[in-house]
Amino acid sequence: MPVLGILCGIGHLPVEVAVSAKQQGLRVVAVGVVPDIDLELQTVVDAYYEINIGKIGKIFKTLKQEAVTDVTMIGKVTKEVLYKAGAIIPDLRALKILASVPDRKDDTIMLAIVKELQKEGFNVMNQTELIKPLLSKPGVITKRKPTEAELADMEFGFQMAKAIGGLDIGQTVVVKNRAVMAVEAIEGTDKCILRGGELGRGNVIVAKTAKPNQDQRFDIPGFGVTTLQNMIKAGATGIILEADGALIVEKEKTIALADEHNITIVVK
Repeated sequence: MPVLGILCGIGHLPVEVAVSAKQQGLRVVAVGVVPDIDLELQTVVDAYYEINIGKIGKIFKTLKQEAVTDVTMIGKVTKEVLYKAGAIIPDLRALKILASVPDRKDDTIMLAIVKELQKEGFNVMNQTELIKPLLSKPGVITKRKPTEAELADMEFGFQMAKAIGGLDIGQTVVVKNRAVMAVEAIEGTDKCILRGGELGRGNVIVAKTAKPNQDQRFDIPGFGVTTLQNMIKAGATGIILEADGALIVEKEKTIALADEHNITIVVK
């Protein structure tokens, strides 16, 4: 039986991947690389391990012991953990990777990890290969359509999100009246949204897009209930996502919550 290894971050996406893989007859081995992994994950996989992201050597050894051939990396792992005291105690393999890269940009680090996985004989899969139905499709997917003012902010925000993505800074911006309130960097999407809502004093628009040259093996934007809850806290009235460039998690639940709070979701 083919064996899939999932290197898991926070959120529900690893569960979606595991369920899909099981339905296709794969044996699934999940490794939670950060704290607070979705508890449901352990109930849907064949084997589960918790190994800190800094223990690269141990992660690789575990995957090999489980006869894993294909690997996918899914779920939220903010780069913030790299700078949080005590969050990561890197092993020699991790130190070697960090020493080999010219900078600490997201793509630089992720590509270095992909290279190490491939060097060990693992095939690193496209993140969407097992969950293509979650990819966003064009249109307004909520009951409420955007106003002209919101649509103008969405178009502006989309361009700004693409620009910061091209610089490998982040994937999300918060805008109001065609002015940027907040740009996602090391803190991640949710904190960016909360900061943007505070600075814009509510009635803000969120834009989240893929990078111009998005590597399909990692960091594809995700959107779901947790992000929407933070939009509600921030007083955001809408979000624009990129068609086939974002994964919408728990779609029905997410759309229902947006409709409940009169938030519009547009996919361009």
